[in-house]
Amino acid sequence: MTSYGTAGAEEFDAVVLAGGAARRLGGVDKPGVRVGGRALLDRVLTACSGAATTVVVAEPRPTAHAVVWAREEPPGGGPVAALDAGLRRTTAAHVVVLSADLPFLEQATVRRLLDALRASDAEGALLTDPEGHDQPLVAAYRAAALRRELDRLTTADPGGSRPGEPATGIGRRGLAGLPLRRLVAGLDLTRVRDALASFDCDTWGDIAAARSRIREHGHVLDEWISSAKDELGIDLDVDTAALLDLARDAAHGVARPAAPLTTFLIGYAAAQAGGGPEAVAEAVRKAAALARRWADEAAEAAPDAG
Repeated sequence: MTSYGTAGAEEFDAVVLAGGAARRLGGVDKPGVRVGGRALLDRVLTACSGAATTVVVAEPRPTAHAVVWAREEPPGGGPVAALDAGLRRTTAAHVVVLSADLPFLEQATVRRLLDALRASDAEGALLTDPEGHDQPLVAAYRAAALRRELDRLTTADPGGSRPGEPATGIGRRGLAGLPLRRLVAGLDLTRVRDALASFDCDTWGDIAAARSRIREHGHVLDEWISSAKDELGIDLDVDTAALLDLARDAAHGVARPAAPLTTFLIGYAAAQAGGGPEAVAEAVRKAAALARRWADEAAEAAPDAG
């Protein structure tokens, strides 16, 4: 996978914590709850899909993106133990740490966090919510600083591995049950404000609010496209406005059913040409020119029709 951010070629890894008990949701499998037709976990994995390695700390399950699975010791040992288990399976100097219940997290937010971290001397860059509270599970960190603080909190289990050494699957003593604030308290942090991306789903009311928002007029199209790409296994960014303009021209200049059929043919032609945004753009250009010629001919014939 490719990485992104100001540093360009500089890789980062991601650790997603997805093993909580979700007591405020009645113990339901929260990462699997769907918002906009996609599991919350899949939405988060899409946001950090630029990572070189993405580790999900939870029991394995089907996901829309390839991941490495890890489990804290003991299972259910809390966020610090889970972060330790995930971090053992990463190698990049920078690591994005996320919870699995962020319906509005996007790749742009991950880029902002990484850019803020790389542009500063800080050891971590995290989001703050609308009230100004820190969100340490929507953050980018220097992996060495996290390992240092984990070492500070506990000594290595004799049967386990030290940070940076091959993982044995065995955790470290003393981390289970520790609050995350104990870990991040020793870090030099910078902060990024993003009220929407920091929204997490702790209750059924939160789930309902997220489902309602994505169906609002200004969001529903982007949400649908993202969901469809995940469902179809497509990782392709195209000029949506150009496609919509083409569909409109085909509908008005030819016939209404021409709009969906034309967009289907665009996808097929782009695939035949090798795929990618450039192939889509070229197919759109050709089809749009054809639609305009049809419209011009119809306009020229209009006076004769009377």
